[in-house]
Amino acid sequence: MPLYKTIDDSRISISELMQPSHSNFGGKIHGGYILNLMDQIAFACASKHSKTYCVTASVDTVDFLNPIEIGELVTMKASVNYVGRTSMVVGIRVEAENITTGEVKHCNSSYFTMVAKDNQGKSVSVPGLIVNDEQELKRFLKAIKRIETKRMRQKEFDSEDFSHEHYLDDLKPYKVRIELPEK
Repeated sequence: MPLYKTIDDSRISISELMQPSHSNFGGKIHGGYILNLMDQIAFACASKHSKTYCVTASVDTVDFLNPIEIGELVTMKASVNYVGRTSMVVGIRVEAENITTGEVKHCNSSYFTMVAKDNQGKSVSVPGLIVNDEQELKRFLKAIKRIETKRMRQKEFDSEDFSHEHYLDDLKPYKVRIELPEK
């Protein structure tokens, strides 16, 4: 297995015409269906990069920006944005095209963390990334920042000395009433 691979080596794009069977009760394409497709492309992209079976470890930032209509052509583009020792962050961009007008809209961007596994289910090392342009470098750096932020948040709220008392002033501008039982 090569020690490093370019991002282009594992870049993937899929397109699918949205059918009435994919819609929700509001007549738009169901978000769960789109998430299912995103998970499939993340798996394919990560597996192509690592040359192994991969599993989804987490999904970060799923914002549905624009609804997808029945009859639109959805295209998903995926690339490995970051690699750790055994994990990869796959960035996915979802676009929908009205095939009669040619109008394309950005519907979603998301980041799936995938982990490479061997036949016994143990995590295995993945090739590093060769970054070829400034956009790829930005994506790599943004992934690092998301990982660091997640770790800091976990450390802050999962620590033994956590006390909600430290956050009461922070909560004042929010629509919440604290009614915790006495200890």
